[in-house]
Amino acid sequence: MQEFATSLGLSVNEAKAVVSVVVVVAYVFVRWLVLRIVHRQVKDEEVWYRTRKIATYIAFALIVLSLVRIWVVPFGDVATYLGLVSAGIAVALADVLKNMAGWMYILSRRPFRVGDRISTKDFSGDVIDIRLFRFTILEIGNWVNADHSTGRIVHVPNQVVFTAPIANYTEGFEFIWHEIPILVTFESDWKSAERIIREIIERESPDVTGEALVELRKTAQAYRIKYGHMTPTVYVSARDSGIELTARMLVPVRSRRDINQKVWRGVLEAFAAEPAIDLAYPTVRTYFQGPIRVDGDS
Repeated sequence: MQEFATSLGLSVNEAKAVVSVVVVVAYVFVRWLVLRIVHRQVKDEEVWYRTRKIATYIAFALIVLSLVRIWVVPFGDVATYLGLVSAGIAVALADVLKNMAGWMYILSRRPFRVGDRISTKDFSGDVIDIRLFRFTILEIGNWVNADHSTGRIVHVPNQVVFTAPIANYTEGFEFIWHEIPILVTFESDWKSAERIIREIIERESPDVTGEALVELRKTAQAYRIKYGHMTPTVYVSARDSGIELTARMLVPVRSRRDINQKVWRGVLEAFAAEPAIDLAYPTVRTYFQGPIRVDGDS
C-alpha cells in the first residue's frame, strides 16, 4: 500500500480511501451485472427474490472483508485472519446460515415431515414442502373458525425451529383429543343429558381405539406418553349459568370439525325431544326478600 500511495503522490490513508471506494464500486457493479444476467434467465419471482437477497448478502460480506483487509494492519497470523473472515461471513449471512441450520435440523431430527399438520407462532397448517431456506404450509384456521384450509400458502423460514415451539398434530399418532362443552340449565335433568351425550359420542365418534393403541405403543418407544383410557367419556362440572357436560373423545386429526358437527346435530335433536332438558346461556337472577311495592300496591 505504501508503494501504491507513493506512486500516486498520496498519503497511505488517502490511498486506502481511494482503494476502498474502488472496491465498493466494483462489488456493487458486479452484483448489478450478475443480477441483470440472472433476471433474464429466471422468471420465477420467488427464485428471483431469493437470488437477489443472497447476492446482496454476499456482496456486503465481501465489501466488509475487503475493507477490513485494507484498513487493518496485515495479519501475520493466518488463523486470526481466517477467523475474522469467518466471523464477517457469519454476521453478514446470519439469517441464511440459520435457515440452513434449521433445514439440516429438520432433516436430521424430524420435528415434522411433509404431510404433517403443525402449528408454529401465528400459523397452523399442513406441511407441503421443505426447502433449504424455508418450509411451506397450507394454512388452516385463522379467519376460518375451524381446522379447515384458508387457501393461503404460508412460507416459514427454517430458523423458526430454533426460536418458537412447533406443535405437531400427527407425529407418530394420527389422533387428538377433542372436547365439546355443552351447557344445560340447573333445572334440567342433567343425568339424562349426560346419558344422551354419552350415547351420541359413542355412536358418532370413530372406532379408533384399536388403531390408536397400536400407534400409541410405537410412539411411546420414543416419547413418554401414557393415557389412562381412550374411550369417549363425559365430564360434569358446575358453571355460573348451569351444568357443563364436556364430551371428550379421540378423533382423527383432520376429522375434528366433521365429528363436532355430527355430535352437535345429535345433541340438538335429542334435547329438542326432551322437555326436561334445556340448553343454558348467560343469565342473571335477582332474588328479593320482603314485600315489594309496584305502583303503590304491595
